[in-house]
Amino acid sequence: MMALKRSALIIGSTGLIGAHLKEEILGNPDYDTLTTLIRSHTQEEHEKLTEVKIDFDTLHINQNYFQVDDLYICLGTTRKKAGSKENFRKVDYGYVVEAARLGKENGVKRLAVVSAIGADEESSFFYNQVKGEMEKEVAELGIQSTYFFRPSLLLGERKELRLGEKVGEVLGRAVQPILRGRWEKYRSIHGKEVAKAMVKFLKNGRNGVHVVESDMIAKIGKL
Repeated sequence: MMALKRSALIIGSTGLIGAHLKEEILGNPDYDTLTTLIRSHTQEEHEKLTEVKIDFDTLHINQNYFQVDDLYICLGTTRKKAGSKENFRKVDYGYVVEAARLGKENGVKRLAVVSAIGADEESSFFYNQVKGEMEKEVAELGIQSTYFFRPSLLLGERKELRLGEKVGEVLGRAVQPILRGRWEKYRSIHGKEVAKAMVKFLKNGRNGVHVVESDMIAKIGKL
């Protein structure tokens, strides 16, 4: 008996992880359709792909696109790019929680969300606190299979220059050899490895809420 094909939706397909994730899904025989919700068209054409230009502030009016099997959320910005704590929180918390809620309401079975290493709602660091609050809200939605991926410093070519992250990438590579044991999860990781791991974990999609730390992401992403 032939296995049923699956449908997927990516929110944030133009970022570092999202772009690799799109490639992974388009090349994966388990999926026969992929929809991406984006701010501006990429002009990419593929028989599986449907690009939809939207305004993320009115995400709810696009809820019909959330009628898929698997939802991947790869949204994220920086304080500098966002311009304020409020705008950062709107993207990394508000948009993500709203997308997950729409997924729940439209019958999404499996959800993968890019979070960050150190996510903790009680953290004294604003970035980690927002990520932790986002995880808590999304987990409480009760989607059948929910995975949070917490990558460390990301490696890979971005469409936009983030000088701080570029400096961090150089330093991260320098200290890689000494990060072992319980420190291994702090090693830098390539965006493509994160994307591969996300697809592999959702393939089987165990019920419940799962947190995948960076060292496990790297192990699975390199297989």
